Amino acid sequence: MTPDDIAAFDVDGTLTRRDCVLPFLVRVAGRARVAAALARRAGLLAAARRDRARRDDVKAALSDAILAGRPAGDVAAIGERFAGEIAERWVRDDVAARLAWHRDAVHEVVLVTASFAVYAEPLGRRLGASRVVATELEVDRQGRLTGRLAGANCRGDEKVRRLAALYGDPPPLGWAYGDSPDDGPMLAQARNPVSVGSVALLAVPSSMGRP
Repeated sequence: MTPDDIAAFDVDGTLTRRDCVLPFLVRVAGRARVAAALARRAGLLAAARRDRARRDDVKAALSDAILAGRPAGDVAAIGERFAGEIAERWVRDDVAARLAWHRDAVHEVVLVTASFAVYAEPLGRRLGASRVVATELEVDRQGRLTGRLAGANCRGDEKVRRLAALYGDPPPLGWAYGDSPDDGPMLAQARNPVSVGSVALLAVPSSMGRP
């Protein structure tokens, strides 16, 4: 596989118009419980606003508060339904069109996201992605979520580490799409980094068979 064959896409804020993690937790536990969990961690949230590295601590704390003890199969079913909701309501048409262009050119399209794999993977299937690299949830021997992450939160340098494990170090990315500083390390690996903002991506001319 050559670098021209791999296109990596962030999800939240890149493929979608909004963050997906908190809405997913609301689907699992309800708005009141999520609001209460956030209120109890107001200090941690304030620290995360000052230091993006503390976002990992926020993710771990909310996962423990909301997901611990829940049957993994039940959460997976919610994730499947939530992926459909994302695909129908929140996906950006311009970025989805760019993903489809890569897919039609028979490129390896990989979603690389801090979102939970429990809904990122079915979203990837809906969009025709080749692979999904996402934040995993730990499951105990009884098939229940422990509330802990299985491995690191998939953001920042962790995205590059995950891609390197799949494709080699450094990962030979032809294209990478992202919207935030957390995507910077991944974009830096790509021959064609694309910073996604509020302005729609230009359509790719149909005469161009490859990037």
